[in-house]
Amino acid sequence: MRIGLLATLSALLLADATAAADSTTACRSTVSGDLRMHTLESRIFGNTRTIRVLLPPGYEAPENAARRYPVLYLLDGQNLFDACLSDVSHQEWGVDETVYRLVAERKIPPLIVVGVDHAGKDRAHEYLPYKDFVGGPDMAEPAGKRFPEFLVGEVMPLVDGRYRTLPGQPNTGIGGSSYGGVASLYALLAQPGRFGYGLIESPTFWVGMGQPVRDTDPLIAMPAKVFLGFGGKEADNPAVNDKMVGLVHRVEANFRAAGYDDSNIRVVVEPQALHTETAWATRLPGALEFLFGEWREAPPPTR
Repeated sequence: MRIGLLATLSALLLADATAAADSTTACRSTVSGDLRMHTLESRIFGNTRTIRVLLPPGYEAPENAARRYPVLYLLDGQNLFDACLSDVSHQEWGVDETVYRLVAERKIPPLIVVGVDHAGKDRAHEYLPYKDFVGGPDMAEPAGKRFPEFLVGEVMPLVDGRYRTLPGQPNTGIGGSSYGGVASLYALLAQPGRFGYGLIESPTFWVGMGQPVRDTDPLIAMPAKVFLGFGGKEADNPAVNDKMVGLVHRVEANFRAAGYDDSNIRVVVEPQALHTETAWATRLPGALEFLFGEWREAPPPTR
């Protein structure tokens, strides 16, 4: 799937999750590792979704009974662990395999990864804080400005109440791709005391006539680390792709103007990469190593 100027992207991203479920009945799950499922009824959005919690190796071992773990929240939970649930490309990020391998190689610490499912046909409505005048010019005003409230007020209490998480901004990350990348950056800036790490893939920074870019100028919220990834062939039109890459670099420039350097912001533009789960899966190991490779446990905030 590539980004274009027409409504193709929006049509794909808004695909009905029910149809996807019907098409996966004969599919063999690709999940590995200790993945737990929870049903969350949202008061904020008035709907129900699955929250997928990948626990680190050894979580249930007696010697780890008192150990707590940093948490990475990733959007589009259907596309992270199981190709059977990926309703557009039928590909996945391979988060479970990648995280377990990096932990085994001691390249990142053991961490909990939470996949937050999108809302099917209401995905754009929930994720976008601003209207997409390119991909969905006729869309209603979205509700994405409430998405950080949903994460902090509903998703995080569910996870913190059931698992041994390390609380606080120094121990918590947020990430996503495409519209999910926009939602992740918005949450990172709207809840600076909650999220310290941002994994932002292929963001559609054109929404709101480029408002996500302007949100970082000047940069007031100061997350610990940010990874930005994009592909050189995400758009059918090379000129459009160049503009999208330019927006990514403008966000990078705003972070650097605020004092960030190579130690806490990384931007990767792969010339041949498309707008696909395969591309995000390929960049995932480097993103996780950059964000968490030198992570050190911070004490919980005092109250």
